[in-house]
Amino acid sequence: MRLNWGMIGGGEGSQIGPAHRIAAGMDGLFTFAAGALDADPARGKDFAQRLGVSADRAYGNWQDMLEGERNRPDRIELVTVATPNATHYPIAKAFLQAGFHVLVEKPMTVTVEDAEDLVRTAKAANRICAVNYGYTGYALVRHMKAMVARGDIGKVRLVVAEFAHGHHADAADADNPRVRWRYDPAQAGVSAQFADCGIHALHMASFVIGQEADKLQADFASCLPVRTLEDDAMVNLRFSGGTVGRLWTSSVAIGRQHGLTLQVFGETGGLRWAQEQPNQLHYMPLGKRLQIIERGEGNLSPEADRASRVTVGHAEGMPEAFANIYRDLADTITAQNAGKTPDPAANLFPKAEDGLRSIAAIHAAVTSAAAGGAWTDARPPMFR
Repeated sequence: MRLNWGMIGGGEGSQIGPAHRIAAGMDGLFTFAAGALDADPARGKDFAQRLGVSADRAYGNWQDMLEGERNRPDRIELVTVATPNATHYPIAKAFLQAGFHVLVEKPMTVTVEDAEDLVRTAKAANRICAVNYGYTGYALVRHMKAMVARGDIGKVRLVVAEFAHGHHADAADADNPRVRWRYDPAQAGVSAQFADCGIHALHMASFVIGQEADKLQADFASCLPVRTLEDDAMVNLRFSGGTVGRLWTSSVAIGRQHGLTLQVFGETGGLRWAQEQPNQLHYMPLGKRLQIIERGEGNLSPEADRASRVTVGHAEGMPEAFANIYRDLADTITAQNAGKTPDPAANLFPKAEDGLRSIAAIHAAVTSAAAGGAWTDARPPMFR
């Protein structure tokens, strides 16, 4: 049975909206039933209806959507929040308190205090608050995690994460509204590039190695001097299991397209995965030849098999990775509704606690960079 799903933000021309709508519909588990898609009420209503949402569920703003959905017998069960960063917290909290499950775009909030409050709110409401670190939905990222967990590369010594692109490098494009808001503290919060892309790389590193960031040391730069917030960052990390972390993120790296890569080096082997070649995982066992693991081939982990939809040799990409997050959520919500225990393999979606740790890392990195790269505690206060 399909679950009703709604979306806030992600309107016409949005960068992220189409990916969510494709992902939510890919496995036939959700019906796009309600939306408040644009800051302009008329434009948002019109676009929602063109996407197939009925007129009475095409809302002008999120407050109207909350009131309109709250008491419907066919109300939405999951709402995706894909609005500018500073609005995530009030929207997510209101829907959680009203008994809806929520998927929030990253960063989950702009302050640590708000992130901790969302963790507590979700727990009190017994609702899911997930965060869209969607790249962890890739089949081979999940296989990478399984390989680390079963000891294929031994104890992890070093993890190197990158998320560097060059799409904000043109100074003439600085006033483009789709670019400008990312460097505006009033809309983006205390960080730009690290909060936008760097925390994807950090979360993926934590997800794969099964460790959390304990402390960090950061250097921020605004390579375009007109920007208040950083467009390049280098961060050193120490993880809870003793692993050393290196992370570089940039939006001015001309020639880099997407740039999300992860390398994990253990005592007996190394792994490398890149989002631009997501169907291959490079595995180098100590003293042996390089192996290239293909998505969809035989004898992969159950986590990788569950996350694959098409046979080996056919490309899968970002919408399919996002769709795995939606599938995890659908399976978990359906099991919860039936009073059953969800499939453990559906428990890989990023949770509010992951979002909180990311916000704490953002603020720690800002503090560290301002202090000339001083080592700073990266843990949220509630987890210390």
